[in-house]
Amino acid sequence: MPAEYRANFLHLYLDVAWFGVLGGSTLAFVAVFAARQGADALQIGLLSAGPAIVNLMLALPTGRWLEGRPIGVAVFWSSVFYRVFYLLWVLLPSLLWPQAQVWALIGFTLLMSVPGSALAIGFNAMFASAVPLEWRGHVVGIRNALLAVTYTLTTLVCGQILHALPFPLGYQVVFGIGALGAGMSSLHLWFVTPRTAPGERTARGLRALRRVQQAGTAALATGTSIRQRLRVEVLRGPYGKLMAVLFAFHLTQYLPLSLFALYWVNYLHLSDQDISLGTALFYVMVFLGSSRFDWAAQRLGNQRVTALGALFISAYPALLAASQGLALFLVASVLGGLGSALLGGALINYLLEKAPENDLPAHMAWYNLTLNAAILIGSLVGPFLGEHLGFTAALALLALFRVGTAILIWRWE
Repeated sequence: MPAEYRANFLHLYLDVAWFGVLGGSTLAFVAVFAARQGADALQIGLLSAGPAIVNLMLALPTGRWLEGRPIGVAVFWSSVFYRVFYLLWVLLPSLLWPQAQVWALIGFTLLMSVPGSALAIGFNAMFASAVPLEWRGHVVGIRNALLAVTYTLTTLVCGQILHALPFPLGYQVVFGIGALGAGMSSLHLWFVTPRTAPGERTARGLRALRRVQQAGTAALATGTSIRQRLRVEVLRGPYGKLMAVLFAFHLTQYLPLSLFALYWVNYLHLSDQDISLGTALFYVMVFLGSSRFDWAAQRLGNQRVTALGALFISAYPALLAASQGLALFLVASVLGGLGSALLGGALINYLLEKAPENDLPAHMAWYNLTLNAAILIGSLVGPFLGEHLGFTAALALLALFRVGTAILIWRWE
């Protein structure tokens, strides 16, 4: 390991380890908390839709702002303004009645998404400048392992806390642990020192993403044809058809997402301890699956591994729909975690294989737009399906949809 990069690597490892503490506490249980406070499926869906709305509709000059500032400082302060809201989550049960707490969570999520967009885009640029190309795979692999381990352990500990403490005090303690993890993660980002400028390729990527966002917003505001403002030629060939396939896949990912927590709480009557065990099993499988990803990708290729991941996550809503209690929920968590591990490793590599090297930023910007559109639509339509079909029927139907998109990805040329 190059001596000049050791400090960067260490702080990037500690950053993601503390983020795992945030994920295994606050992020793992916020939907469950909302469900226990009487949230409906639409309100839980809005927790996911909020960031997508911000990314799609707010043409913030994020790329320009990042381009004009030292990337390390910009990422640190974006993380601070994003994560300070987690402190407010701790106070909610003491200040507001249950339904007001749910709407406050939704409002906070929307506000957080503004600096969150800068953090998401800027971190990639900072990582590229802080870690040399030949060491990125090594660093990413260790980061993924640390995230899975700390997420799993924190989830198990929080499940015990929620079992031992009365409601809602237990959730306030869990949210406090998450706020600590968020703060420590931001602290370590401060010590990551970019060694080189992000480079023209990264700068072009930021400009391309901003151009896509601004063009979509301007078209909605003025009625101008999107075709006149966006590089629609990107979508005229095979890549456009691939975007349609991946839109359908991501849509099936997010359509049932708002139903899961309500199904755990109201239909399966799982305790917080049960939910923590299932979540921990999920991330154990993410860790184990990630360790064997290279083996699978070398034998099957990124496209087929992506399809297999999509097929495994199809089992999650299917098994929940068939479940009568804890056992099938745990089996669903195992298969869902394995599928997520395969998808996490293969999907971006598959996209990079299909996008031309000399025009990568525009192609990836279109994928960003496709993903956020699927998140937004899925998060808002899923609750409608649950209400009108019933949660069990909706989960079974959406599992079939996931299988269909897995087949499409497998057969796609």
